[in-house]
Amino acid sequence: MSLHRYRRCWPPQPPVCACESSRRYLARSARFVSNAQFKRQSRGSRRSIINGNNSSSRASFCILLHNMFQRLLDEFRAVPVARQALLVAAGLGGVALVSAAAYLAKQRLDNTPPKRWRKAGELTDIYVYPIKSCGPVVLKAIDCAGTGPGQELLRDRTFMVTNEDGNFVTARMKPKMVLIAPRYDAPSATLYLQAPGMPELRIDVGELARRAAGSGTTADPVNERSTVWGEGVTVLDCGDTVAQWFSRYLLDKNGGYRLRYYPHAHSQRRRNGDDTGTLHDETSYMLFNEASVTELNGRLENKVTPLRFRPNFVVRGPEPYAEDRWKWVRIGEVVFRYRIPCLRCVFTTIDPDTGVAHPDKEPLRTLKQYRQIPELGESPALGIHLGLRRTGTIKVGDSVYFA
Repeated sequence: MSLHRYRRCWPPQPPVCACESSRRYLARSARFVSNAQFKRQSRGSRRSIINGNNSSSRASFCILLHNMFQRLLDEFRAVPVARQALLVAAGLGGVALVSAAAYLAKQRLDNTPPKRWRKAGELTDIYVYPIKSCGPVVLKAIDCAGTGPGQELLRDRTFMVTNEDGNFVTARMKPKMVLIAPRYDAPSATLYLQAPGMPELRIDVGELARRAAGSGTTADPVNERSTVWGEGVTVLDCGDTVAQWFSRYLLDKNGGYRLRYYPHAHSQRRRNGDDTGTLHDETSYMLFNEASVTELNGRLENKVTPLRFRPNFVVRGPEPYAEDRWKWVRIGEVVFRYRIPCLRCVFTTIDPDTGVAHPDKEPLRTLKQYRQIPELGESPALGIHLGLRRTGTIKVGDSVYFA
């Protein structure tokens, strides 16, 4: 029986970019399997040779492939060196092109919002934290941009405390930071800060923005360097008066800490790509499910509130930990893509009302008993980090959808 009947499935067809000698060799390679062998096999046996359904067939198949590629390699070696280089370059270029196209297609698919949504509940709280690790400003409505939520010049985590070397300082090191209470006056673009035992501090955010743009009364280039989780950013120093206020409160001396302002409308960090935000730990937005903290409180002696976990959005309606399964979130008409779970650390042990860490490391210790993700280490997960995919305005009471 002629072997030509099987050439549609055997031998495997060569790739389009193979050299002509490779094509000719693969076309001849079927001679390794004799016509007599095929005559002795039933249709099922022939299929087993091709598919490798038994050990002897698999062995024959492996030997056949070895011989085929060995012959191909020998013929490639016989090609002049210049042509070898050309073939290798063409092959690598083709692979790179295909890989890039596949990556871009996947990125586009991954970032295309779904057409069908399911209602989860409604938005009950919106929080913005102007200064990293300090208290929140509670809002009824918020504008959502790529760098995070905000209202005009009031933006989430655009200020941070640093040491003199520019390394960021958080409440993990100085728990009293959570007691610094901000208040924002929109008409004057002024941020007011209060802290126990300290006079009220006034920060003119409008003037800082003008200085950053080079049009203020004391225009300064944004050339100060600071570091957030090992990534460098350019920031604007807020001045000696502000630095002294923070140093007195946190260090009980007149120097040592500075306050830096991030004026840029885009992220300079790549921790989570374009979704990293301004001075955030992970991404620009974090969502929390009210029922999840209610379920957690059933395990705790000392109850906690959602504010212990510093979310931007609190949702009421879903069952506990339902957010773990959400890939997309829509609040009103603003669309977010799930990025990563929010892994919890010792920050959660600090009471936002007292600035004191729990002596037994609660609620972190309890969370570790049932909310760990093995592949992500020992830190338990609670809440989800989001990346913005459709901008807009969000207000308390908006319906929350998921997909």
